[in-house]
Amino acid sequence: MDASEYKSVVLGLIFLKYISDRFDEKYQALVAEGDGFEEDVDEYTSEGIFFVPANARWSVISVAAHTPEIGTVIDDAMRSIEKENKRLKDILPKNFARPELDKRRLGEVVDLFTNIQMIEHGSERDILGNTYQYCLRKFAENEGKLAGEFFTPECVVKTLVEVLQPFNGRVYDPCCGSGGMFVQSAKFVENHAGNINDISVYGQDSNPTTWKMAQMNLAIRGIDADLGKYNADTFFNDYHPTLRADYIMANPPFNLSNWGADKLTDDVRWQYGMPPAGNANFAWLQHMIYHLAPNGRMGMVLANGSLSSQSGGEGDIRKNIIEADLVDCIIAMPSQLFYTTQIPVSLWFLSRNKKQKGKTLFIDARKMGTMVTRKLRELSDEDIRKIANTYNAFAAGTLEDVKGFCAVATTAEIKGQDYILTPGRYVGIEEQEDDGEPFEEKMARLTGELSELFQKSHQLEEQIRDRLGAIGYEV
Repeated sequence: MDASEYKSVVLGLIFLKYISDRFDEKYQALVAEGDGFEEDVDEYTSEGIFFVPANARWSVISVAAHTPEIGTVIDDAMRSIEKENKRLKDILPKNFARPELDKRRLGEVVDLFTNIQMIEHGSERDILGNTYQYCLRKFAENEGKLAGEFFTPECVVKTLVEVLQPFNGRVYDPCCGSGGMFVQSAKFVENHAGNINDISVYGQDSNPTTWKMAQMNLAIRGIDADLGKYNADTFFNDYHPTLRADYIMANPPFNLSNWGADKLTDDVRWQYGMPPAGNANFAWLQHMIYHLAPNGRMGMVLANGSLSSQSGGEGDIRKNIIEADLVDCIIAMPSQLFYTTQIPVSLWFLSRNKKQKGKTLFIDARKMGTMVTRKLRELSDEDIRKIANTYNAFAAGTLEDVKGFCAVATTAEIKGQDYILTPGRYVGIEEQEDDGEPFEEKMARLTGELSELFQKSHQLEEQIRDRLGAIGYEV
């Protein structure tokens, strides 16, 4: 069984362990009180704790771990939990009893979670939440291209969050995947001594499996979110048509074709121009602009082609958005950040009420980050802080341009570049430090070194010819 099939098994068990342990903690407290309320559903739901029926508690699951019926026991537990908790209806995986799932290995996974003493190592919510995120990341590594449907690299999400700073208000993601944007927003609030209840979370996703993963991920984090009743296509079934969000963060599918443009030709969302049928990038962009509050801000990931494309009317749409003074900041990101694609990407930040009117910040971050594997690059926390601090200085009006890294351009200057938003056009080339060696001396030294290399090359060429000739091959 491959990673994609085990994903729902492992993530489902993590969730089951989490809600069972939270329930048991409260259950033991009620037993100790001695008033007989330990089976009263309201005692749990009033504190945001899911009620876990007797047959679904981890103690029952763990006892059955090494029996042939373990799959059925877990499936029955999931059904019972859904029945008692309306928020979880049709969300939990119930495919543990299927014949192709190795019950011995399933029992071993149950044992693994049973034997980990999470409380001893810190907040159980944090431990299980981090475990959930870790598993998502590992499944993304193994699933390759398909991982893009549910996972955005954490360093990309953190960059969006640290620039936007969603401290309070309505947070929206129209293609939320497994909910990483929301989790990181909640972390930002908590890290700044805020209250998680000060943000309201809205989102949706078209993939049913991914939508369920998001619901479980957010429940573990204690985030109450409105992701719609079911999974749905955002373009055709917008679950939040009247929402005007304070913050929007998204990593929509790159260069999505055949997205249904012909059925949405007169849609109210296309204020800046009809997006082309062959690419949904500017459809996503305009959908999010439409949902911005009067002072709303948004950050999204887009393929670099959107910075300069002219096909299908994209150049005109981009021009209209720029002329509306919505583009706040563009960041060119390093390559190899994604498990799913090598397509170069940029972060777009837009605002309905920019602090620096008529100006746009450009950041070229392509040289930032560190290779953590042969194929994968990550931005460090220091890298992300540098980007966020650069944006903050721009917003405050104190930023000075740094050749090769950042520059502020006026709308008129962007017009002079045919409304192309590629950061390299504005930040220029990084200045090289003068090494103090006079030009004439440097050229004499370098040409001398080159001459020596040419001589060595000729010698090697003659040796190769002689060796080949000795075995009957003339070159």
